[in-house]
Amino acid sequence: MHINNHKIADYDAVLDAKFGAQGTQSRIEAEEKAFAFYTGQIIEQVRKEAKMTQTQLAERLGSSKSYISRVETGRTEPKVSTFYRIASALGHSVELMPVY
Repeated sequence: MHINNHKIADYDAVLDAKFGAQGTQSRIEAEEKAFAFYTGQIIEQVRKEAKMTQTQLAERLGSSKSYISRVETGRTEPKVSTFYRIASALGHSVELMPVY
């Protein structure tokens, strides 16, 4: 097994090379996919902490298990209103906080 110990000196350069410079359409699309995946991972983690199945969450939302699966894997990004409903169904709220 080969272990790569190279350090990335400029991660922005790596992202630029892989997805295009910031502000380009390809970079924006990559960032949107990353946010969708991240959002899904948060929902999955909170759902599991609530000891709830995808089916149970879907029933609370009047949705389907396949929809919850697509959200959790980042293949579907819920509308903001649906995200709030998911959070509420999981016993949570959404709070916006300033970034420092």
